[in-house]
Amino acid sequence: MDLTEEAPNVVTEPRFRDLAASGHRVEVLCREDAFRKGPNWHGSWILRVVSDDGVEKLLVTARTRTSRSDIRIREIKTVTGVISFLQGIGFGHADVPLEEGRRTVHKLSSEELARIRS
Repeated sequence: MDLTEEAPNVVTEPRFRDLAASGHRVEVLCREDAFRKGPNWHGSWILRVVSDDGVEKLLVTARTRTSRSDIRIREIKTVTGVISFLQGIGFGHADVPLEEGRRTVHKLSSEELARIRS
């Protein structure tokens, strides 16, 4: 099954990375207020890529599906998880919103793009 053909508003991680590297913005959306538990911050964040035309694609899990309803938005539960994901794409910085409904926007700089392409 071709996930991009079946559900055009979602992408798995490999395609998400490709889109970020091709100039799409990466948005981090906070779904619930973050809270501190010991030295760590917990909450709920989802990510999406947005083209210059405003086309949005949500990051979903890449697990094998048995039906269309098995598509699940990838939810990250810690600030460390968000930072690790962004760093894995190639970002040298991370801005993580901590309040429900807030979002931050990231775009790979020319230096970051050069680093991931080498």
